[in-house]
Amino acid sequence: MFHTSMKKTGRIVAFATAATLSMGIALSNAAELRIGTASQGGAFYPVGQAISSLVGKYADDTTMVPIVTGGSVENPRLVNSGEVEVAITNNNLSVLANKGVGPYKKAGAMDLRALGSLHFSILHMMVLDGSDINSIADLKGKRVAVGPAGGGTIPFLGQVLALEGLTIDDITPSFLSYGDGFSQLADGNVDAAFALSGYPAGAVMQAQANKKLKFIPLTADQLTTALDKYPNYNKVVVPADVYKTDADGTVLGVNNMLIVDAGMDDNTAYEITKAIYDHMDEFRSENALANQIEPERSLSLKIPLHPGAEKYFKEKQ
Repeated sequence: MFHTSMKKTGRIVAFATAATLSMGIALSNAAELRIGTASQGGAFYPVGQAISSLVGKYADDTTMVPIVTGGSVENPRLVNSGEVEVAITNNNLSVLANKGVGPYKKAGAMDLRALGSLHFSILHMMVLDGSDINSIADLKGKRVAVGPAGGGTIPFLGQVLALEGLTIDDITPSFLSYGDGFSQLADGNVDAAFALSGYPAGAVMQAQANKKLKFIPLTADQLTTALDKYPNYNKVVVPADVYKTDADGTVLGVNNMLIVDAGMDDNTAYEITKAIYDHMDEFRSENALANQIEPERSLSLKIPLHPGAEKYFKEKQ
């Protein structure tokens, strides 16, 4: 559903040159779009690579190249400024960007539209298995790897700490990449590590290959409070076998999405959307995170669909 003689030689050379020039003109007419992802060690970059491949293969007169960026917080700004045409971010940040609040207060309100739903990013909140940190409250005074400065983990972390009346001032934050943060956790240099990422996350997998990990659990009341207060979030259960933890991890997650500027040409938006969501089997074969994508979620994202994308999904109903 959602799937000889000198003269002759001279004429040949001249013909070949003309053909080459003609081909160059044809190629130059094809739009090359840039998709903002994240660092090459994160989940967004390989997802962006797979999307670029599908767009280049199936969208008429359109190619796409993945661009390394600061990630989900920066990407709305890059679309808004025209530095990229397409980007990956999440429900929560796209709403904040369109309102011009939170990390986008200086930039002002944006006019972003969604192309479609992607995988979930979950807030990994993890410690070593033998740690005495067993709750959000236990993080007070601890050394915590919180992801890169300006990354998507920071605002999410602040909201989770607030569930226990804490702020980032109540912990000792280390602003490290996810890979470095979880490496520091495994080495015992920080007490906990956070990462807003799809799962399984490479950084976490590397750490758990050497040390046994556990999730910092959220209580039922904390989950209810968070979901009531932040309707852009979802409850996600991470099976124990993903990271070889003793128990499933019940965590907060947020739906990722593809965003563009509202001014994108309707047909371009339609072609991109169709190239991706008409070929989900191929997408899933290229990237494991695509197995978590539910295309129908595109109809209930927290910012409006671009008219071109809306046309595609209506055709599929």
